[in-house]
Amino acid sequence: MSNVQPELGANNPFAQASTLPYFLPDFSLITNEHYLPAIRFGMAQELAEIDAIIANDAPASVANTLVPFDLGGEVLGRALTVFYNKISSDASSELEDIDEELSPELAAHHDAIFMNKALYERFVSLQQRIDAGEEPADEASRWLLTNLLKDFKRAGIDLDDAAQEELRTINARLTELESQFGRKLLAGANEASVFFANADDLEGLPQDAIDAAAAAAKNRGREGEYLVELQLPTQQAALSGFARRDVRERVYNSSINRGATGGENDTRATILETVKLRARAAKLLGYEHHAAYIAEDATAKTTEAVNKILADLTPAAVANARAEAVELERALRQDLGGDTAKLEPWDWQYYAEKVRLEKYSLDDSLLRPYLELERVVNEGIFAAANKLYGISFVERPELKGYHDDVRVFEVFNEDGSGLGLFLADFFTRESKRGGAWMNNLVDQSGLTGYRAVVVNNLNIPKAPEGQPTLLTWDEVITLFHEFGHALHGLFSHVHYPSHSGTEVARDFVEFPSQVNEMWAWEPQILAQYAVHFQTGEPMPTQWIDTLNASRQFNEGFSTTEYLSAALLDQAWHQITEDEVPSSVDEVVAFEQAALARAGVDLDVVPPRYRTTYYNHIFGGGYSAGYYSYIWSEVLDADTVTWFEENGGLKRENGDYFRRTLLSRGGSADSLKVFEQFRGRPQIIEPLIARRGLNVAV
Repeated sequence: MSNVQPELGANNPFAQASTLPYFLPDFSLITNEHYLPAIRFGMAQELAEIDAIIANDAPASVANTLVPFDLGGEVLGRALTVFYNKISSDASSELEDIDEELSPELAAHHDAIFMNKALYERFVSLQQRIDAGEEPADEASRWLLTNLLKDFKRAGIDLDDAAQEELRTINARLTELESQFGRKLLAGANEASVFFANADDLEGLPQDAIDAAAAAAKNRGREGEYLVELQLPTQQAALSGFARRDVRERVYNSSINRGATGGENDTRATILETVKLRARAAKLLGYEHHAAYIAEDATAKTTEAVNKILADLTPAAVANARAEAVELERALRQDLGGDTAKLEPWDWQYYAEKVRLEKYSLDDSLLRPYLELERVVNEGIFAAANKLYGISFVERPELKGYHDDVRVFEVFNEDGSGLGLFLADFFTRESKRGGAWMNNLVDQSGLTGYRAVVVNNLNIPKAPEGQPTLLTWDEVITLFHEFGHALHGLFSHVHYPSHSGTEVARDFVEFPSQVNEMWAWEPQILAQYAVHFQTGEPMPTQWIDTLNASRQFNEGFSTTEYLSAALLDQAWHQITEDEVPSSVDEVVAFEQAALARAGVDLDVVPPRYRTTYYNHIFGGGYSAGYYSYIWSEVLDADTVTWFEENGGLKRENGDYFRRTLLSRGGSADSLKVFEQFRGRPQIIEPLIARRGLNVAV
């Protein structure tokens, strides 16, 4: 790759930092034509900056080597953060074309940096000078240098020229495949979304959900019909409401067949090539398989540790799921009459709600009128953050996002100082990929003086104009979860940009967001946001008590569907290149065999994500890492216990959690940060109790 810089005109909005508050990207100026030149200019600029570091005749120091390296590539970072957020939340065919064109160039750019022997030798020299006491370095600088040297090793700096060239080719192709998978997945999900001709087909759904389905169909140009848009997981939220079994089956089958029906949106060939190339790359780098390569760079360290936690939790989870299935099948037979009807996977959500109503006199249809989006945001996630951390939120309608649905809030510390910006993009649309996630648009850093700008993306069906958006309980939990990621980014107080916010070990990143879910259940907070959208009446106290009492209801199903997906991820990534199936027709058989070996092959509890639409591992950067959610939940459950032991929703608790953990980002070893917060290493018992998994671990 040439280090000669192309020109970037001043009219390109990425050429300079934004002039908006907190350097919020000026989306009013950014068009698709700006991305390619800015990103290519940014790559060339970063390589020129690296050449200058190498050419410096002075002995390697923190100031002349580590700092300029971490500050380098500002234009590139500025453009990529906007581009990646845009393509995941508001994609177009033009953006997808740009992504496919740029992906191999970006992979080559990464390799040009981390296979640069002169740059590596300068970092080695810096490490030697620090070790010899010739160069002072604080903890964050030492940790950054340690990880950079490891990154060079993991990128193949020690390989011979031929092996490096092969690895470069593989890396470029893998980025193409991941872009290809994302494109097929979004198109396939839109293609598989289910239209209904009559409102009668949606019998059982609340009226606001039917209205939202009508609005979604109208947006697709089919006014008078009703559209159920598919969410990313296997089980669809609407299945809990459909009274007609044939409708449930139709929606479920549309979900599980995504990516495996032939045609241009079939993902199986993309998946097989991806798995094979990942296995080959791992072998070149000296690892047994791709999963071993990933685990080494996480807090788990080994696939043996990953396999152990998944295997230890599986027997109890499956036993609980089987017991739940018996109970649901009993309800199904009572409903249909006779004693021969068999519970099917498309029945689970519907009868789980029925049994929950029978057991606890509560279900989502009763809860929804009390869970209005605006109130959950203002009196729920914002109010909990205010009580814990003293921060406040002011909407800034004059600041525009990248889509009309996006809202911008300024976040203030208690003393009135600005903390950053929070962007909220709550609603599903045809151009947005499924799921929920958080992105940084601006990284906090003491070196740059920047404060954080973060965005939460969710996929909540949008109510028709003028009507309130009512949520399911799962959507409330998702709001609190993703806002936990946002707080992790906003509270960042680090020196180096690469340590900002959620830049932590991958199997640690879900931990703060999972902790934040606890405040959805907090009686004081729940009483504030759970208010009937029409009458203003609070949710009945006995319902709140019942919600808390029913927390372990259906937990066998939830844990098993999650573990199935995590085990499936490991199965695909704990094989060598010779063990990868050779035909797309073998993908389903591989999946079934992997689930059977792990003891999670329950017909009525499919994996949370099947292989062909498993975006986390084939398009979302979580390859061999989906175990991270349960791994992080060990820390989360232990932390919830700490809050409970120390009085719960108290300002001093929030301040301590913010100071000792949330603010530190990736500036130190993640598990050591946790131990400093907790006063000891994590223990698994709180997780076992939370999920009702009474098994010795």
